[in-house]
Amino acid sequence: MRILIVEDDTLLGDGIRAGLSQNGYAADWVEDGEAAQTAMLTNDYEAVILDLGLPKVPGLEVLKKMRAQGNDTPVIILTAMDGVDERVNGLDSGADDYLTKPFDLEELTARLRALLRRRGGRSTPVITHGELIVDPASHSVTLSEKIIDISPREFTILQLLLENHGKVMSRSRLEEGLYAWNDEVESNTVEVHIHHLRKKLGAELIRTIRGVGYIIDKK
Repeated sequence: MRILIVEDDTLLGDGIRAGLSQNGYAADWVEDGEAAQTAMLTNDYEAVILDLGLPKVPGLEVLKKMRAQGNDTPVIILTAMDGVDERVNGLDSGADDYLTKPFDLEELTARLRALLRRRGGRSTPVITHGELIVDPASHSVTLSEKIIDISPREFTILQLLLENHGKVMSRSRLEEGLYAWNDEVESNTVEVHIHHLRKKLGAELIRTIRGVGYIIDKK
């Protein structure tokens, strides 16, 4: 899952990036509003973590422009301003959630999971597909009540396909969910991970649409 962090505090921004990476996210980090706008034009993100007090372009303006352009990517606002008026203004401008500094990384990741769950139309914390159960909080996969050992990147691909079940996901879109800017991209990585997932979860789970991408059909 690819996340954009927009935070001008170097220590905090790097800490969030490192923490999200340890939790299996591909995290990109920029330090001003102008760079955030450029990043969102050139990459697809599952969520944006957005500070309000940014140089060049304030965070609230970044948010308003996103929504005006039809970008519905979930946004969590991070800010040291904890007044009610600031929270209301941010939420009314299109933010999906609000977290006041200082905060705990575990709470931030829990809020991210909740946003992604709501965006996928789920009311439960786990993803269920027949006998397959995927838990984003624990990064665990169970098939027919048996725990399946899969790698972090296999988990990311599986989650992306399940969150978008019934929709074809292109190779490039899946690849974007695996790698942040500074990660080394491995050749044929999506095909390799799909192959491993089919061996572990059944060849019929993930269907190839030749020349287009991959899909998990709706049950």
